Amino acid sequence: MTVTVRFAPSPTGRLHAGNIRTALLNYLFARKHSGDFILRLDDTDRERSTVEFARGIEMDLAWLGLEWTKLVHQSNRFALYAAAVERLKEAGRLYPAYETPEELELKRKRQLARGKPPVYDRAALALSAEDKAKLEGEGRPPHWRFKLEQRDVVWDDLVRGRQHVDAASLSDPVLIRGDGTYLYTLPSVVDDIDLGVTHVIRGEDHVANTAPQIQLFEALGAKPPAFGHHNLLVGPEGQALSKRDRSLAIEGMRAEGLEPLAVTSYAATIGTSDPVAPHISTDELVEVFDFGKLSRAPARFDPHDLRLLNAKLLHVLPFAAVAPRLEAMGVSGGEAFWEAVRGNLAVLADARAWWRVVAGPLEPVIEDGALCRSAATLLPPEPWDEETWPAWSAAVKAATGTKGKALFQPLRLALTGEDHGPELKHLLPLIGRDRACARLEGKTA
Repeated sequence: MTVTVRFAPSPTGRLHAGNIRTALLNYLFARKHSGDFILRLDDTDRERSTVEFARGIEMDLAWLGLEWTKLVHQSNRFALYAAAVERLKEAGRLYPAYETPEELELKRKRQLARGKPPVYDRAALALSAEDKAKLEGEGRPPHWRFKLEQRDVVWDDLVRGRQHVDAASLSDPVLIRGDGTYLYTLPSVVDDIDLGVTHVIRGEDHVANTAPQIQLFEALGAKPPAFGHHNLLVGPEGQALSKRDRSLAIEGMRAEGLEPLAVTSYAATIGTSDPVAPHISTDELVEVFDFGKLSRAPARFDPHDLRLLNAKLLHVLPFAAVAPRLEAMGVSGGEAFWEAVRGNLAVLADARAWWRVVAGPLEPVIEDGALCRSAATLLPPEPWDEETWPAWSAAVKAATGTKGKALFQPLRLALTGEDHGPELKHLLPLIGRDRACARLEGKTA
């Protein structure tokens, strides 16, 4: 059996951290089993779904490196849904109901007041043809409910283990609204059947939907897929995540300059038994992926921790992984420059500032003019390497009697314009003798 999974966002907005966790777990599972990862855009809501949001979702996934094997738009598949509706009606599993939202809410309140669960009472099943005609004549279009078999529904959840739900405790779900539009359940199940989805991996907030969906698969003559419900994300203090928080949007993360591998490393490892650590390739994430590592507790998503992880990733990335992007930024220092500065980067764009330190022009900061002038006269001839800095600074120390911070801080300020940064033994050979001499003399170079 070929493993087939799907990620099914609605193009009514851009992707955020919670979406990406689900997408990533599906993708890693498919890759782990050499299977297919389908992107299904649930765009049946024609008022809220937009082409721009759909393109944005595709851009976000592509940026993260989550490549899909097939792209499907639900808006192109209405004929399939209509055929399924007729099949369910013929089987007596789909029936019209006419209660208004206000009437249903009143029923709920009465049931709760009597200490009963607020389950739909199936009053619509007792309506005669004449009753239905009268209601429709009064301008009440029906909504359509799926008639559940009142039995125990059992499945082995990939994350939560053995699960069972008594369908008698559930209301018959509405599949079609009064205006004829579909709710999520029917198109989703029909598509899963048609696309051969073998595993449905989603957040644990969908657990309650699973029993009705399993019965719907069976009513349509299909074997239900395996289900896995992963833990959800909360904020650093355990609070609910806000979709309006730009730091949670993939678009915002990209604009901030975060690395896609930092985002996927973080999303894949928070809320698991694995330590949160950078992975330098998606292949590494695939290798360590295992549903058995997922915690049942909510996973804490902290944008600050993500930024820290981004820096850690940059500190270990090999030059080959960033070379084309550095070149595109106008940074041409090669591998020696990358090895020198990567430990001081929070985002890759920070490399531009350190390249300016190396290549200039840079206005030096002269804190001790006499020391810097003396140091300039002691600069050795090139070629320079990593031994140049310790030998030269030792010579300056011997000649001036200056040592410690009083020696190193003025030299760093003159050479780099900064009071912190990469080790000067790495930077000095890149700066070169001419620029170093000019800066020590207080000249812009």
